[in-house]
Amino acid sequence: MSVEKQMKAKSGWGMLIVTIVLFAVIVALYIWSISGMAAAEEAGIPMSAANIAGLVIAIVLTVVIWLFPVSGFFTLQPGQARVCILFGEYKGTVRDGGFHWANPFYSRSMGSNASAEDATAEVLSKSNLSLGKQINVATRAASNLSTKVSVRARTLNGEILKVNDKMGNPIEIANVVVWHVEDTAKALFDVDNYEQFVATQAETALRHVASVYAYDHLEDNSDDTASITLRSNIEEVSEALKRELTQRLAPAGVAVDDARLTHLAYAPEIAQAMLRRQQAEAVIAARKKIVEGAVSMVDMAVQELADGGTIELDEERKAQMASNLMVVLCGESEAHPVLNTSSLY
Repeated sequence: MSVEKQMKAKSGWGMLIVTIVLFAVIVALYIWSISGMAAAEEAGIPMSAANIAGLVIAIVLTVVIWLFPVSGFFTLQPGQARVCILFGEYKGTVRDGGFHWANPFYSRSMGSNASAEDATAEVLSKSNLSLGKQINVATRAASNLSTKVSVRARTLNGEILKVNDKMGNPIEIANVVVWHVEDTAKALFDVDNYEQFVATQAETALRHVASVYAYDHLEDNSDDTASITLRSNIEEVSEALKRELTQRLAPAGVAVDDARLTHLAYAPEIAQAMLRRQQAEAVIAARKKIVEGAVSMVDMAVQELADGGTIELDEERKAQMASNLMVVLCGESEAHPVLNTSSLY
């Protein structure tokens, strides 16, 4: 695997002054040669060999200076780095922003990306994009990968995927990943296209994490309600997703700053069934709570009447009172009691 090597590039300002001086000399040589040739033509005498040689030298120097010293200038913005490759050999990475000059033979691109072109062509053939957008996307895919690499933080908004959770239920899920290039040498040399690599691995990691956890506790067969689920444990799931991405993107020299779920829902074909199930579970939980409260209230009422000695009830009457109180407390509608004006017996 490749390892990034730091290197310092020369300041471009000193070489710029030298280049300007050389251009001034060339311009003076042009003027001297052309003036001498014009004077010889007006005088009707043969042109001087020195003037002709000076013009030729000026032209050659112009081409040489334009191809070599001038092509060595480059600038780096804050958050950018340039990988220096000399005839296929990695020399180092410049991370200092500013105006620099380096060997003009350093490559400025990594060459065309055939796999990216093939993948893009396959996607475009199945897409509904207009012709202009298809041409634009294809042009970007066919362009050479630059040796200038952005090391700023980037955001990848993943598409909504349909996957199966731990219990095999189809769900819709999407994520957002914040990442940056940490090792420029690995990013350019160890993978074909690090941006496509990040996008592919982000989708693969999301599918894997979604299959490890259940959507909710309702879907987990275990009795342990403390188990991690996609809906209830967002922080834990996000941390697991970040670890998975960090491991997968390490060969490309990419560091993951954050990874979060942005969309989580049941697939449309089971959404209604799961909603009814959740409603049933909510009703059962509410009924359980009501019954627990009613039993506590009835027990307290019967106990208070018995301890106070105000009313003496036998076991049958206690049972009847408890039954009536339970009906009143647990009923969904308002109770309409019937008053008994005769004796209880």
